[in-house]
Amino acid sequence: MTWIWIILAFLGLVLVYDLCQKKHAILRNFPIIGHFRYILEAIGPELRQYIVTDNDEERPFTRDQRRWIYATSKKQNEYFGFGTDNDLEQTPNYILIKHSSFPLNRPINSPDYPIPCAKVLGQHRNRRRAFRMPSVVNASAMSYGSLSAAATEAINRGCALSGALHNTGEGGVSRHHQHGADLIWQIGTGYFGCRNRDGGFDLSVFRDTIQKYPQIRAIEIKLSQGAKAGLGGIVPAEKVTSEIAAIRGIEPGKSCFSPPSHSAFSDTDTLLDYAELLAETSGLPVGIKSAVGQMEFWEQLALRMSTDSRGLDFVTIDGGEGGTGAAPLVFSDHVALPFKQAFSRVYLKFAEQNLTDKVVFLGSGKLGFPESAILAFALGCDGISVGREAMLAIGCIQAQRCHTGHCPTGVATQNAWLMHGLDPMQKSARLANYLKVLRKEIIRVCHAAGVTHPTLIDSRHVELSDGQLGVRTLESIYGYSAALRQRGPEWAASIQQLMDETPVRHKD
Repeated sequence: MTWIWIILAFLGLVLVYDLCQKKHAILRNFPIIGHFRYILEAIGPELRQYIVTDNDEERPFTRDQRRWIYATSKKQNEYFGFGTDNDLEQTPNYILIKHSSFPLNRPINSPDYPIPCAKVLGQHRNRRRAFRMPSVVNASAMSYGSLSAAATEAINRGCALSGALHNTGEGGVSRHHQHGADLIWQIGTGYFGCRNRDGGFDLSVFRDTIQKYPQIRAIEIKLSQGAKAGLGGIVPAEKVTSEIAAIRGIEPGKSCFSPPSHSAFSDTDTLLDYAELLAETSGLPVGIKSAVGQMEFWEQLALRMSTDSRGLDFVTIDGGEGGTGAAPLVFSDHVALPFKQAFSRVYLKFAEQNLTDKVVFLGSGKLGFPESAILAFALGCDGISVGREAMLAIGCIQAQRCHTGHCPTGVATQNAWLMHGLDPMQKSARLANYLKVLRKEIIRVCHAAGVTHPTLIDSRHVELSDGQLGVRTLESIYGYSAALRQRGPEWAASIQQLMDETPVRHKD
């Protein structure tokens, strides 16, 4: 009997510790039994080696990818030993980065590893509030409502700590977005935050929101997203709390639907009129976010912008592999082009009209890893956005229950009990750590390739395995020439000066 009381006392102590600690949402939400997850995780490599899967088979993010994010976010050892366990030659589309025989030996003086955007957002069209994005890596669009209040706050605080921008997603600006980070306000088909009673766009409400939130630095018009291109969004009724309903201008306790298309415009011309209206009213840079399907729109857009005074300041391309929104299986698996095909086709249309230096190009869709980011920059990106990678950094375990409202780590739920396990202060530091290390690895790869900034990476620096013991160049796959992004020594010198003059941040 004595041993039973000792065991019960021990379990009681563990229970109290689990409920009081704030580092691990799983333990806080599921005391005692949550420890089994970490025990299994610790012996996971051995179990998978003989029983289940290897480090690169899990989807959508492999074990190696998640381990790297978790390690960087916790400031743990993110190195991997004993060489690669990947098949470099027989894995189709395996990214191969070509280093220089004479890599740069440049110290990185700031622990934040800042990489400012090479272009000034809104400069070409003389927007009154044009600005340079302080980071080429930013948080992708994820709405409060889809994500919990604690997760939204953690991402905002983490962006503030790392100098990144926080995209609000189409759910509007909430109090959870007001913890220090500058915002990209996304306007979707539901016009949340600038909506009239009938669900349409209201310019006066838009103006009021801009005045209320000075931290909004840019406007992103969402045409579609990779997870469910051509399909409107939905927030289930159980997620629509009174607070979320008030922010969105809808009824609480009822499912929130966003229509598949906008009512404020209906074609390329009226889209440009709408973008100019927002820019003139706010003074802010205005762009679009879209997945890519049929190319007629992009051809028309590039042609209009090359011959017209109207235009966009930035274009965000979301790959079909993007997944921060829950979707029907056919949409998540088969609708919209993957990022590489999508971005390259759009970028070449703008290149044909000599517009690539006049627009800031952003990419999203599983780009939150150094090699994927480098490929995106080689294709023409000026910056990337991370979504699910940011969720992993603040505690997501890839349970894939986002659409149920029962996320066990409190990231994608409005359940009060599950949310209480996610401490925004703790998790914001982890997101900031991840973003900083991602930037560090990007700049280290750039130096290995002999350039000072990712915008100087081009098709000469990256090849893809063909899966048959050979490689293919970006030119042979996507039609890119090595000269497509070469801007001469003056451009490279200006980028170097930009990097040298970037201030060291000391925000903790």
